[in-house]
Amino acid sequence: MTRELFWLTLTVVLTGILWIPYTINRCQIRGLGGAMANPSRTDKPQSEWANRLMFAHDNAVENLVLFAPLVLILNAIDYSSKWTVLACAVYFWSRVAHLIVYAMGIPVFRTLAFTVGFLAQAVLALAIFKVL
Repeated sequence: MTRELFWLTLTVVLTGILWIPYTINRCQIRGLGGAMANPSRTDKPQSEWANRLMFAHDNAVENLVLFAPLVLILNAIDYSSKWTVLACAVYFWSRVAHLIVYAMGIPVFRTLAFTVGFLAQAVLALAIFKVL
């Protein structure tokens, strides 16, 4: 496994488990039956951090759709450099930072973490076109 694929795997696993904390919160607030029921306008609201974590999860999924193909294209063309490895690691840690500051409700740092992740994706795209 390449180092880029390693970071992609960690990112996929992280994205895949983000639903767990806010689902636990939903069970705590609404009970197990309420959490498994169809959504209703009369549902008790989840904790604010859980709502923000749901948005962070949505954002992580949306960005994984961009990150994963970039890494897979690099793998398919058999291209790896210190910059692509670093970009993948930076992307993963920026997603971790994004979800933490988003759940905590820290808007400026949320945007900074997102931007760092975007720049890491840009490095991967440039590498595909052999600019790096």
